[in-house]
Amino acid sequence: MSVPPCWRRILLTGLAALALWSASCASLEFRRDSETSGTFRSSGWAFTILSLDIPKTAEQIARENASDANMPNLQITDVLVAPYLGGFDWILDILSIRYCRIEGTWGFSGGEGTARSATPGSSPGS
Repeated sequence: MSVPPCWRRILLTGLAALALWSASCASLEFRRDSETSGTFRSSGWAFTILSLDIPKTAEQIARENASDANMPNLQITDVLVAPYLGGFDWILDILSIRYCRIEGTWGFSGGEGTARSATPGSSPGS
């Protein structure tokens, strides 16, 4: 039994679209609040089929994307994963597209650098 050419074309087009889509499934944005600190937002998309996340879980993509930026003192303050069905989340493991957004802060706010601004050989209080 052979597959009709139109179905073969649809399948190949779908697989090509999935490959292209999964290659660019993350974004990262940094905002500077001061010279040494700011906020960030990282997001990731993942396609899930039969509990297999392609290319990885959406949360893992977003976290790795933020981590790869190598910003100092990266602190995550908010994580959103959608869709989320609570106890029925297993339904999404059959076939779904998931999105994750991670927000947080990076860097050091004003008070941490005062001891470094003193001249060499002097104490911070003199």
